[in-house]
Amino acid sequence: MQLIECVPNFSEGVNLDIIKQITDEVESVEGVRLLNVDPGKATNRTVVTFVGEPAPVIDAAFLAIKKAGELIDMSKHKGEHPRMGATDVCPLIPIANISMEETAEYAKRLAKRVGEDLGIPAYLYEYAQTDKKRSNLSVIRAGEYEGFFKKIKLPEWKPDFGPQEFDARRGGTVIGARDFLIAYNVNLNTTSTRRANSIAFDVREAGRVMREGDPINGKIITDENGKPKSIPGSLKSVKAIGWYIEEYGIAQISMNLTNIEITPLHVAFDEVCKKAAERGMRVTGSELVGLVPLKAMLDAGKYFLLKQQRSVGVSEKELVKIAIKSMGLSELSPFVPEERIIEYLLKDKASSKLASMTLMDFADETASESPAPGGGSISAYMGALGASLATMVANLSSHKKGWDGRWKEFSDWAEKGQRYKDELVKLVDEDTAAFNKIMEGFGLPKSNDEEKAARNKAIQDATRCAIEVPFKMMQTACDSLTVIKAMAETGNPNSVTDAGVAALCVRSAVIGAFMNVKINASGYKDRAFVEKILADGSEIENKAIALEKEVIGIVNAKIAQ
Repeated sequence: MQLIECVPNFSEGVNLDIIKQITDEVESVEGVRLLNVDPGKATNRTVVTFVGEPAPVIDAAFLAIKKAGELIDMSKHKGEHPRMGATDVCPLIPIANISMEETAEYAKRLAKRVGEDLGIPAYLYEYAQTDKKRSNLSVIRAGEYEGFFKKIKLPEWKPDFGPQEFDARRGGTVIGARDFLIAYNVNLNTTSTRRANSIAFDVREAGRVMREGDPINGKIITDENGKPKSIPGSLKSVKAIGWYIEEYGIAQISMNLTNIEITPLHVAFDEVCKKAAERGMRVTGSELVGLVPLKAMLDAGKYFLLKQQRSVGVSEKELVKIAIKSMGLSELSPFVPEERIIEYLLKDKASSKLASMTLMDFADETASESPAPGGGSISAYMGALGASLATMVANLSSHKKGWDGRWKEFSDWAEKGQRYKDELVKLVDEDTAAFNKIMEGFGLPKSNDEEKAARNKAIQDATRCAIEVPFKMMQTACDSLTVIKAMAETGNPNSVTDAGVAALCVRSAVIGAFMNVKINASGYKDRAFVEKILADGSEIENKAIALEKEVIGIVNAKIAQ
């Protein structure tokens, strides 16, 4: 399935009824999922995020742009953010199984509909724009709404689609295809826009204009062609301006991080902190506008833990919490991860039904008359508990008094343990899902040869999955024994029995998973595949039993000391 994300910015951030009417249009399109609505009073602007397959997303965007044009009167609009229309900008972002080139074609298709069917001047930008002189959003929007009445008459600023007349009520719009962008504001302990701008110029890639003497009022230095020279900022792939937000009573550095692989969120935050301190100001917190990828939060959490020389081998939930606290993301309003992290919003809750249960609910579900969860899921759960215990020992060791010089060693082990634990937790639900697929196959009709063939194929495909899932369980659980053994040998001696219990859990997980491999393999027709996986499984089982024996020997020897 191809997925694209659409993040239109509407020039209304105060009237929630207008915003609701616009988002209702988005939600009216089947196959489109509204992920986030982020209004800002001071900017008088709302960022909306929705995803889906390309065609429905284009339809939803068109309806939203149409409704915004009906409800928003740009002649009366005031706000801190640069803008030129009721729908100021409407980017499309490739998410899954679609190229940027394909996404750009959909952006062109949308812009053509907006220009021709709605009569709104539409400009293409970023990857959708072939004329690189006008592909930059800030260049297109220069002069903003007030300046476009004259600008649009210039031959070089004829819209890509729609009339060459600026609509006083609806303004114009910019539609394009771009990479994932994070809109990020950093809060300062000042009310001065000029001082905030000085920091923005320090950090943004474009930097500031080079001047003689006084950096603000001095004469602009030009090159041989008469163009102003510039001093580059310290952060690549970052656009930034400073502004005062009356709603909060503070100035902010408003940034667009256009490539978080080049400049991650935490690097931008720390650099603004540094530049603010150099200018006698202090960062008090920050805010994200719209959604953020999970990786950006996890990377930030690890970054701030490493600065403290603490183990990064903690849970995903803890890493996100550290990132929120470290960057002050809840200073202005609560940052709720389930509502702001894109993967959490896209997550299929049904796929993690068992893993998200309480221990009591999981035990009750297992004890019920339903055949699933069964031995496979329980094996994965045991393996996850074993990996968790080993990770606990690693984290305790990294904080042990007198072992300060070894924190990184144990942090690395804890990080490995977390990966094994996370994989095994996922396999709890995957095993039950694989079993259910087999049951679905047996429930298919078989009244004629065609139906029988389809039924047999579905059963065989599901059976192969039901073999591969517990086999993966075996591999992962066995691999986690390397962490368990290391913790028994070198970890905090006060926790050596925890490493021993971890080994018992994982050994049982491997043996239990192999039982499921064998029973499901008995009904699979590809005997070459079966022979290979049973041979590999026996090897893994023997390895796990031998490693568990070693670990228990180490544990008992240390207990006896």
